[in-house]
Amino acid sequence: MQFLRTLGALFFIILLIAAGLVTQAGAQEEGAMHEAAAGSSAPIHAYNYRMAGDQQRMRIILHFDRKPEVNWFLLRAPHRLVVDLPETEFAIDETRTEPRGLVTRVRYGRMREGHSRMIVTLVGPFVLDELSVLQNETSAGYRLIVDLVSASEEAFEAAMRERIDSAPGAGSAAKRRRIEADDERFTVAIDAGHGGIDSGARGAGGTQEKTITLAFALELKNKMEETGRYNVVMTRESDVFLRLDERVRIARENGADLLLSIHADSIRIKDFGGATVYTLSDKASDPEAAATAARENLSDSLAGLAEKDDQDEVTDILADLIRRETHAFSIRFARTLVGKLTDTVNFVNNPMRSAGFRVLRAPDVPSVLLELGYLSNPEEEEQLRDADWRERAARNIVEAIAVFAEAKRAAGG
Repeated sequence: MQFLRTLGALFFIILLIAAGLVTQAGAQEEGAMHEAAAGSSAPIHAYNYRMAGDQQRMRIILHFDRKPEVNWFLLRAPHRLVVDLPETEFAIDETRTEPRGLVTRVRYGRMREGHSRMIVTLVGPFVLDELSVLQNETSAGYRLIVDLVSASEEAFEAAMRERIDSAPGAGSAAKRRRIEADDERFTVAIDAGHGGIDSGARGAGGTQEKTITLAFALELKNKMEETGRYNVVMTRESDVFLRLDERVRIARENGADLLLSIHADSIRIKDFGGATVYTLSDKASDPEAAATAARENLSDSLAGLAEKDDQDEVTDILADLIRRETHAFSIRFARTLVGKLTDTVNFVNNPMRSAGFRVLRAPDVPSVLLELGYLSNPEEEEQLRDADWRERAARNIVEAIAVFAEAKRAAGG
């Protein structure tokens, strides 16, 4: 038995060597990052993420331009390692975070001012064998080393409770429940469509789509934050232009559990109106959905930027399964959204449609695009400009999100 353990350890070391995790690689990249640091008050820079191992052990290494203060804890359903960091700018090659070995998902991003987070999701129960921050020997900067080992459910539960109980001020069972509840808040990314040089559709009375979408997104943000149950991420909070892939990146880097993209349409037929809820598909559900996706996907080119195909390629069976699960959750939320908005919003016939919207292409974030109505319809333009109507509609959307969040948690998503 001792021989087998030794052999397994040697095999793991060989994997690390093959992946370059036991050498000081990337000195030139590190130097560039060090020069970017503006002082202790500026965000730290994280880069050169590496991960190697198998279904039994995994090692993760992440480099920093200066020493980070690190805290960590464990979460169940699914099994996760959560690493809290000071405010951090992540420069990570996403291909290095693709599922492998014990790890099924890696998320990272800014939580709030002064605080960033990395969440590593694993296939099953595990224990943390090592988590340390070391100074680089042959170059400036520091590196975070994380060793994860497959374990029994009992071992995971014991490790999780031990960590919670050892946290400063954790003391009581009530405090423990509050800690778990705070870290389990559902994260929603709200995307106000268009912005900046890209004004979007224009209403019969001159209303710009970018103005309506931002006003509605901010109303929805306020309604969600009032509940205290959600982390809300805005892709934009002012009149600025964002590439479509930037909107997707913001959602993913902040570990969003849901992306809701807000839009308002326009058409030559002035009396045509109604809201529509879209999900992603390679083949459009109908010609109208295809035309809408084509208009929304023009955002980058209208701003003078060349389009690029950022759709991820399926690299293995697990990645494909993640995409399918994400798509199923997207459809589930779309149905819930239509149901909750029916009393407030006038929908088009067949309100659930699908097409190849670039903003919905996050492979691991359920994503839905909501066209609130048609600005080209004078009555709907007036409605979209009505703050009271926006407040009622936003309240209905919060109800839909609550139902979806509960269903997603129950499903282990």
